[in-house]
Amino acid sequence: MLLDDAILCGAALAAGAINSVAGGGTLLTFPALQFALGSSAAAIRMANCTSTVALMPGSLAGAWGYRQELAQNKRWIMLLALPSLIGGAIGSLLLTELPAEAFAGLVPWLILTAAALFAVQPHLARWLGIGKPHDEPTRGTTVGIVVFQFLVAVYGGYFGAGIGILMLASLAMMGLQDIHVMNGLKTLFATLINGVSAVWFVWRGEIDWRSAGMMMVAAIIGGYLGARIARKLNRDLVRRGVVTIGVLLAAVEFAKQFLGVSLFELLRGGE
Repeated sequence: MLLDDAILCGAALAAGAINSVAGGGTLLTFPALQFALGSSAAAIRMANCTSTVALMPGSLAGAWGYRQELAQNKRWIMLLALPSLIGGAIGSLLLTELPAEAFAGLVPWLILTAAALFAVQPHLARWLGIGKPHDEPTRGTTVGIVVFQFLVAVYGGYFGAGIGILMLASLAMMGLQDIHVMNGLKTLFATLINGVSAVWFVWRGEIDWRSAGMMMVAAIIGGYLGARIARKLNRDLVRRGVVTIGVLLAAVEFAKQFLGVSLFELLRGGE
């Protein structure tokens, strides 16, 4: 029991910090909860739902850490908040009606692709002549961004691993250059997606509250500290850190699929 609690709190602390910088914290908390709750179909879905509820306050704390950057970008908040809420609601509804494993095979590919796009974005933008600083995106680009955010939100409500990396890639392609501004917007939208999902999961009684309570506290600490530390770092360093985290998270998920066992299950001897 003590080992389970330590793993849950450690995973939530790290996930809160990672989510405020790059996203992907679900890939830590979801397997940690599977480690604690078991591997039955009901336990897997409860682990997914509990992970969402546990990380939501951490995302909120991260967004608060980026409040100065958010105050300067109200236009994008107004534009993308609604598709985030609607998509998150649809995704969470799908989760309670469909198998939680349906999208699991896509997770590492989504994260790896998003990390690659984010890494090459400055070069790709110069080559295509898009995404220049201070350029206003065209109407077609804006519509595409809104649709993409809606799809990311649906995926986020359903499973959610890697939505931060996906949103960062999208924000970069629409012309935002400041990684701290992008992280602030990404963290806020993740809070909206997870928030509406959390309400639905609580209503459906899909939460292990003992685990969620401990993890919420740890995720809040991690989210706030992650945002504070990231804002003080060099922007290029943070950008490289985002790409590195994305590649590592994809590698962990690939390993889980090929080995059939997660890092946390290995700690238990593959039981």
